[in-house]
Amino acid sequence: MSKKRFTEEEREKMSKNRYVLRVSDKAITYADKFKRYS
Repeated sequence: MSKKRFTEEEREKMSKNRYVLRVSDKAITYADKFKRYS
């Protein structure tokens, strides 16, 4: 089983999104505001 890890470039791009609280090489933590919209 392959596990995708985010590159530094991907993490940097995602962290600029206003709905993202944190980004690690393995996971994204979304803000509650985003969770209510989806």
